[in-house]
Amino acid sequence: MTDMNALLEPGNLVRHPERPDWGVGQVQSNIAGRITVNFREAGKVVIDGNRIALEPVFET
Repeated sequence: MTDMNALLEPGNLVRHPERPDWGVGQVQSNIAGRITVNFREAGKVVIDGNRIALEPVFET
């Protein structure tokens, strides 16, 4: 589960698979599996990358 999360870098856009109501979020940091994301509808959230596989968003 952590493979894709390990590739996330600050500035990447993601969605939380279990919280679509949070909208798209921007990765702020990714340190030792703890991913800080600023979501449009939920604000800043720290995600345990070992438990949740964030979904990358590719907006054009």
